Amino acid sequence: MPNQKILYITTEMYPYQEDTNLASVVNKMALKMHNEGNDVRVFMPRFGQISERKFQLHEVIRLSGMNIIINDLDQPLIIKVASLPGERLQVYFIDNEEYFKRKQSYFDDEGTAFEDNDERAIFFARGVIETIKKLNWVPDVIHLNGWMASFVPVYLKTYYGSDTYFKDAKIVLSVYNEKNAALSSTISEKLKFDNISDLKSLEDPSFESFVIESMNYVDTIVKGDEFLNENLDKAFNEASTPKSEYLDVDSIKTLY
Repeated sequence: MPNQKILYITTEMYPYQEDTNLASVVNKMALKMHNEGNDVRVFMPRFGQISERKFQLHEVIRLSGMNIIINDLDQPLIIKVASLPGERLQVYFIDNEEYFKRKQSYFDDEGTAFEDNDERAIFFARGVIETIKKLNWVPDVIHLNGWMASFVPVYLKTYYGSDTYFKDAKIVLSVYNEKNAALSSTISEKLKFDNISDLKSLEDPSFESFVIESMNYVDTIVKGDEFLNENLDKAFNEASTPKSEYLDVDSIKTLY
């Protein structure tokens, strides 16, 4: 069904990241839906390894300039945009000097997870939500990809629960086998600042636990990888949310 407004929120997308399954799938889904006549937007973090010059990113002044309060600190939100190389598909990048300038995504050169990955995920989720509202563009479908994106439905159904802007949007969560890592034990305090508490994921906060948590806050779940790891597969099978086994890119629109 063309003429839908489809929002892809993702942590990776080819060619901005190497050709992982997640990055490749998001690229193919977004392009296919765009080429079929839908109004497609993609939002992702502007990690430091993404070359602004190579991909011709430029700041959108009218969308930048907001501050997002994380753990009682004001963090400036910078929005950049580019067209997917060779295509007329707009990709928006959430940026912030403190959180996204570093060259690595989630782990330092020794493989240790960054202590502020929780704050980066909160900033990303809220940054996407606030920017969409500022664009005055209401999506019909929100498709989440990557662990950071899993914070979006949690915020939409709690912090933004009384906001009617997204009330008719249907949320799809694709679940992928991503490298897992613990999140800071202080994340509960940071979420409590936004009046978010009583999440099961806070018992043992990690990338994976928040993906599993978000399964309860979306309209449908789909396997992004054909075979999920044991924890994700168990959570997928036990979730009461409507779900779909792995779908190839040509079949994904059946969900929409």
